[in-house]
Amino acid sequence: MKKVILYSILLLVGLFLSQLLPLYIEGYSAWQPVLMVVTMSALAYIMINVGREFEIDKNNLKQYSWDYVVAMTTATFPWIAVVLYFIFVLMPSELWFNADAWKETLVIGRFAAPTSAGVLFAMLAAAGLGATWMFKKARVLAIFDDLDTVLLMIPLTILVVGWRPALGMTLLLMLVLLVIGYKYLHKWNIPSSAGSIVGYSVLIAGLCELFYISTDIHFEVLLPAFVLGCMMKSQHESAEDAKVSTAVACLFMVLVGLSLPQIFGAVTPVENTSVTTAMPAMEMSEIVFHVIMISIVSNIGKMFPLFCYRNEATVKERLALSIGMWPRGEVGAGVLMISIGYGFGGPIVTISMLSLALNLVLTGFFIMMVRSLILSPVKGGVHEETRA
Repeated sequence: MKKVILYSILLLVGLFLSQLLPLYIEGYSAWQPVLMVVTMSALAYIMINVGREFEIDKNNLKQYSWDYVVAMTTATFPWIAVVLYFIFVLMPSELWFNADAWKETLVIGRFAAPTSAGVLFAMLAAAGLGATWMFKKARVLAIFDDLDTVLLMIPLTILVVGWRPALGMTLLLMLVLLVIGYKYLHKWNIPSSAGSIVGYSVLIAGLCELFYISTDIHFEVLLPAFVLGCMMKSQHESAEDAKVSTAVACLFMVLVGLSLPQIFGAVTPVENTSVTTAMPAMEMSEIVFHVIMISIVSNIGKMFPLFCYRNEATVKERLALSIGMWPRGEVGAGVLMISIGYGFGGPIVTISMLSLALNLVLTGFFIMMVRSLILSPVKGGVHEETRA
């Protein structure tokens, strides 16, 4: 558990620096694109290694269709719950049927949808749960969860800014990557040392950033990095490579914390007709209450896996899997940055940022809950058997 504690501290350090540095470093915002590329490079490294360990039973593809349905619920239910809370609790009744209010909250509320795959996998491995049924199932669900988030951002983008050819290109690229990854699963014999994977990660992050610069459409590194890892022939990780992987995971935790936008004083365009930005300010006590409620509501929305896989796992394992889907991070922060870029603001965005921050702070606690459930003792002092 030492690694889990270390990673939790590093998340907090990054979160603290994300709010402190902009106040004391002039021109800090100019470094944000560089910081994002470094963050995405670290995420790509983690996802390549996840892909290297990923196995798929091509003779039983039906099980993955159900996994995708379950993952879709973990990405959709918290989103819908948060949007409904924004509309019917935070907004005045005269805006309940306002089209612009719904459009803006549908985008902002998407921050609650994605499980942070990089944080989750690094934390679970650090907790010694890499060989459990829960880890293997979480690996599938978290990837599908983030994929579903990226896919749903496309119609939301169309809703806000209209159709763009680059959106169709994004969908096509995703489809091509999935087909290639499936066809060449663990067949590509390329260098797989830690240094080589660092190079692949930086290249993927750089290409995704170039895609964004040229099209103004985000293409997350998660899918191409994971697919590359799936295509690579599985090879044993050396002790030196393991040290590099740990160092990258530590760096990633700091960067995830740093990726959170400034919670207070976020700048919005001068000419702004956003419904959310026009909402009146709230007292801090109100904000704190809504942050707690949003966090509870969004995490309850992640609990659907508890009612699934009854023939595969115990209740405790399914509960652990559901709690394992709670960590959020870089992808959710990216959604909030997109929302701010569209000119959305006001107390709803502040509450969303604080909820994301609270979730980051509690990540280590979530993982400890998962570990306690998986390794819970039974009569006779023997740990409950976990499925490998």
